[in-house]
Amino acid sequence: MAKLYIVPTPIGNLEDITLRAIRILKEVDFILAEDTRTSSVLLHHLQIDKPLRSHHKFNEHATVAAVASAIEAGRNVALISDAGTPGISDPGFLLVRTCIEQGIEVETLPGATACIPALVQSGFPCDRFCFEGFLPQKKGRAKRIAELAEERRTIVLYESPFRVIKCLEQLAAAMGAERRVAVVREITKRFEECVRLPLGEAIQHFKAHPPKGEFVIVVEGCERSHRTATDEKEDDDE
Repeated sequence: MAKLYIVPTPIGNLEDITLRAIRILKEVDFILAEDTRTSSVLLHHLQIDKPLRSHHKFNEHATVAAVASAIEAGRNVALISDAGTPGISDPGFLLVRTCIEQGIEVETLPGATACIPALVQSGFPCDRFCFEGFLPQKKGRAKRIAELAEERRTIVLYESPFRVIKCLEQLAAAMGAERRVAVVREITKRFEECVRLPLGEAIQHFKAHPPKGEFVIVVEGCERSHRTATDEKEDDDE
C-alpha cells in the first residue's frame, strides 16, 4: 500500500541525513520539495535521481489533493523541505492532515531539526520546553511576547538575522534585561556559534557583531522570583 513519507533533510551539514532517509528517497516514485533548486543539490550529492515536484506554502493548498490522489493510485511520495523536518516552521502540515483524513498512511522519519540541538546546548532545562517557531511579525507579536514573559518552561524561537536584535530588545522589554538567553546560529555549519548572555548583554553583543546566518533563540523560563502571586499560590496548592 502506497504512503506519504515525511523525510527530514540536513540543516547545514550534508552528513546529517540518515541511511533510512536515503533509502526512502531512492525508493519513492517522486519527491515533493519546498525549493526544487535547493533540493536538487542535496539529491545530486546523494546520487539520487527521482522526479521533483514543487510543494511550498504558496501552492500547497492547490496541490495537496493531487498528491493524495497520486498516493491513492499506488505511488509512494516523499516530502522534504529545504532544511530540517517538514511541518516544523515549513510546509507539511496541510498535506499530512489531508492524507490522514483520506485514510492514507503517513510515515515520518526522525532527523535533523534546529530546535533540539539549540535547546540542549543552551544549558537551560530541556526536560520541558515551549517551541514557538517564528513569532508573528506584526499583529499579535507584542501580546505573544508578553505571554511568554510568564512562561516557566524554556522557550525556543526561530528568528531571521534581520530581526534578531529587534527580537532580543522586545524580549528584554517584556522579560527584563537580566533574563538569560542562548542565541545559537548556523547550527551544524562551519561558523556555528552559541552566545550565552543576559538579554541586555546579548543585545549589545549583536550590535557590535551584526547577525549573520540562521538563528535559534533559546530563553530561560520565568524564575520563581519573577512570577506572580497567583503562580506561587497555584504551586502551594499542588
